[in-house]
Amino acid sequence: MAKKAKKAAKKAAKKVVKKAAKKAAKKVVKKAAPKAAKPAKKSAPKKKSARKPNAAFMKALTPSATLADVIGGSPVPRTQVIKKIWDYIKKNGLQDKTNKRMINADAKLKVLFDGKNQISMFDLAKIVSKHVS
Repeated sequence: MAKKAKKAAKKAAKKVVKKAAKKAAKKVVKKAAPKAAKPAKKSAPKKKSARKPNAAFMKALTPSATLADVIGGSPVPRTQVIKKIWDYIKKNGLQDKTNKRMINADAKLKVLFDGKNQISMFDLAKIVSKHVS
């Protein structure tokens, strides 16, 4: 009987090994051939509309008397006001040589800059806003 028990144990062990091998083979097959990924859907190309200018920037503003001495008296948009001031600064060489962010005032600009001898270019828009309406 001992021989039969050994044979039965061997047979059972072989069955377990075969089942384990089959399971492992199935797993390998599953991993080897994954499902094909679906192609990404392409959305319809969006039509680019022409860029609209901001009406607030394009609105003509009347400069004050002190600002009119520098850029002229006709109503101009805010963007052009700043551009004309920069043209005046460059034409007269009023940008500081060492620190180019600073603007040195001449007689006309000193009145515009509320008596300050020098201002930062970043303060220019703030100062201009006081002198346009």
